[in-house]
Amino acid sequence: MIIIAGTINCDPEKMEEALEAIRPLMEGTHAEEGCIDYVLSADPLTPGVIRIFEKWESDEALKSHARAPHFAEFQAKLGSCGVTGMSVDRFDGATQSKLF
Repeated sequence: MIIIAGTINCDPEKMEEALEAIRPLMEGTHAEEGCIDYVLSADPLTPGVIRIFEKWESDEALKSHARAPHFAEFQAKLGSCGVTGMSVDRFDGATQSKLF
């Protein structure tokens, strides 16, 4: 399993626009083969921060996602949201166990 986690920092005044761009991205990504979980959401405590959390079955699935039209559309729309920074980390070979 591959886990992707990170943040996108954008202009807090443009957050609503960013969130509108996220919905079709998430819908398209959830339909992709190999997507286990995919969420981009506004951080409720830090204005202008979008949290990223993804789980993928394989590297091939993740690479395919990077070539998906809905991903390219999101990137294009995000450009108008005043992005000031981005930090995304990849975790390979993660094992899962239930806490609760």
